[in-house]
Amino acid sequence: MNDTASAPSARTRVRRVATNAHYHSTTLHAIIDDAYLCHIAFGDASGAHCIPTACWREGDYLYIHGSNGSRMLKRLMDGECCVTITHLDGLVLARSAFSHSMNYRSAMIYGRFEVVEGADARHAMEAFMEKLLPGRQADVRPGSDKEYAATTVMRIPLAEAACKVRTGPPNDDEEDLGWPAWAGVLPFARAHLPPVADAACTLEAPAYVRRWQQE
Repeated sequence: MNDTASAPSARTRVRRVATNAHYHSTTLHAIIDDAYLCHIAFGDASGAHCIPTACWREGDYLYIHGSNGSRMLKRLMDGECCVTITHLDGLVLARSAFSHSMNYRSAMIYGRFEVVEGADARHAMEAFMEKLLPGRQADVRPGSDKEYAATTVMRIPLAEAACKVRTGPPNDDEEDLGWPAWAGVLPFARAHLPPVADAACTLEAPAYVRRWQQE
């Protein structure tokens, strides 16, 4: 079922298969929170680029980080960009080749990144560690002043965004329903595999690591 809210801007209004459009923040937040990576598209004097990078969410912002010397981060300080996230949930096999599809959840975010500084940047990086694995931040060596000084943290507001979601079985044309081909969905899911300890680590895995495979 698609969200009933309207698109926040003309460029986020979904035109192709608009029935799959979602504009509510609850859907957007869920898609971001289920992601470890996003792709950021931007342009510079060398042309167009689309770069994958780690991401996380706090409130109504998506956060990223990187080296102070990063070409992408420098460019994001100067202009707009588009951030995308996609989760594949299944292959949809129809009776007709051109009716095949995929079940998926995707988000597009438009706008400008801003630099996060000082204590807010440190808090954001700690939130990133907890995003990777809740409980991890309390175990690891905290970042040093030198490490933080060499790192840029940025965030983009989620005010101008749109999601598309497809679920369910194939949508065959009426005349194809009698075609003798198997139809249905091949579900696809991300799996948590058993933890692999570093060869030099002699410590017992903490509870949050042991929970990794159970989740």
